[in-house]
Amino acid sequence: MSQHHPSPSPVDLPFNRASLDTDFQLATPDQDPGGEGVWLPLQGQNLITMTTDQGATLPEGENFSLAPMSLPLYIGQWQGRPCRLLHIDNRVELPPQLQAQSLRATVENLPVAILSLAGVGQMILHWEQCSSHCGDCGEPMVRLPKQWGKACPSCRKHHFPRIHPCVIGLVVKGDEILLAHKGEWVDGRYSLVAGFVEFGECLEEAMARETLEETNIKIKNIRYIGSQSWPFPSQLMCGFVADYAGGEIALNDKELADAKWFRLDQLPTLPPSRSIARHLIDRAAEFLR
Repeated sequence: MSQHHPSPSPVDLPFNRASLDTDFQLATPDQDPGGEGVWLPLQGQNLITMTTDQGATLPEGENFSLAPMSLPLYIGQWQGRPCRLLHIDNRVELPPQLQAQSLRATVENLPVAILSLAGVGQMILHWEQCSSHCGDCGEPMVRLPKQWGKACPSCRKHHFPRIHPCVIGLVVKGDEILLAHKGEWVDGRYSLVAGFVEFGECLEEAMARETLEETNIKIKNIRYIGSQSWPFPSQLMCGFVADYAGGEIALNDKELADAKWFRLDQLPTLPPSRSIARHLIDRAAEFLR
């Protein structure tokens, strides 16, 4: 199992662009230079890789051995070579030379740069699946030159990729932090309260509402710490720390299976280090009183 290595800054977390900027330059499909390159095959929430003496690598060459569900999509340059995104049907069985690597695996087998590239691919694939037709009139859309946006030739509306803001927060009370567990998670794993921003809310208001709705805990002194791109399918996780202001834990909206206060020397199983949730928990000692 891989060792836990805390990120020095939220910017350095996997899935953020800083994790792959030295290897990857994003570009739009209409800028495909042609020629051989590398493939970014995504199958559900898995990246399909090849195993070499250097570990997991991206497949390369003129052709890919599996038929994709749509045409290859050029998304930029990976280490100076064209990188093309492929959408592989979940029902396709992989040959022995290819392996499916989960982007949400507890054990982190992928290099951070490749993991982050796959995250970009996931968000692009989500946009492509949601933007084939105009959301206003239903007509097929066309790409805007050298942009990820698309235009409707019929009603002339322009549409651009949608990133969904979410809040996630570390709540502290004395020498304890508030952690929550969802029923669909692995038994014993706890994380932080999180949720989507609603109409008319600023981020701090969303953090206070989510915490109260899910746990019945009121918070104050809400401070922004940092953010992380979260490609499941297209979120921006905005991380906060907040102080306890009152209330007893009660699971009000049934979204959670459990919530508890934990001391730092008695923590349960935590999220993997690639997440901003773990980054905030790792920094908890800075905020305890």
